[in-house]
Amino acid sequence: MHDHSAIEVNQLVKIYRGAGVPAVNNISFAIEKGFFFGLLGPNGAGKTTAISILCGLLKPTSGTIYIHGLSYKKNREEIKKMIGIVPQEIALYHTLTAFENLQYVGNMYGLKGVQLKQRIMECLTVFGLEQSKNKLIKTFSGGMKRRINLIAGILHHPQILFLDEPTVGIDVQSRSVISEHLQDMNKKGTTIIYTSHFMEEAQNLCSHIAIIDNGNIIANGEPANLISQHQSNNLENLFIKLTGRKLRD
Repeated sequence: MHDHSAIEVNQLVKIYRGAGVPAVNNISFAIEKGFFFGLLGPNGAGKTTAISILCGLLKPTSGTIYIHGLSYKKNREEIKKMIGIVPQEIALYHTLTAFENLQYVGNMYGLKGVQLKQRIMECLTVFGLEQSKNKLIKTFSGGMKRRINLIAGILHHPQILFLDEPTVGIDVQSRSVISEHLQDMNKKGTTIIYTSHFMEEAQNLCSHIAIIDNGNIIANGEPANLISQHQSNNLENLFIKLTGRKLRD
């Protein structure tokens, strides 16, 4: 494990029970500290499986993963404190208020009392939700739910943040606010690992990307370099060139 690596993945394999082919097929790559790293791929390519393994939610069939030099096998609790997770599904209690949801999540991370309340209000203000803190989540719009979902993953100032489709299905304004805050966090030192189907957004945000298809990494590097190497106009053009035009379920 290199000192500058936030994450190091070696020969990672995941085969689901009853599946004929691996969801993740012997992939290896490293993500340096401070990268804004995009893991991109078509539906069913293996990116959500890979992200789930990297953040400790899913056990691999084989292979090794190191987070800041630590392995989940020996240092799970220590790793949990240094990572934040923003899942694709809205992970909130719809019958609780925004503040109650964030208070619950903060307690799980060991935040309490005045410190937690201040942090919640700080985040709600940044994302334009301070006036809605006492409203039930079930009354929120899709964009508001996405913003609260993100706040829940960053309350404890994670060193590494995992995001699975954080801006899917939301309005332009919410997407802009989320993107700007992620860029700000990254500039301040947070390593970000992110999946998205929005290629223009990924090209603007990511310092490095890997494209995964059929469980294999088929490209890895800086977006501008990959676009140039494959004589493409932009990331979307490169993505289609490498993964094809066939529709995916």
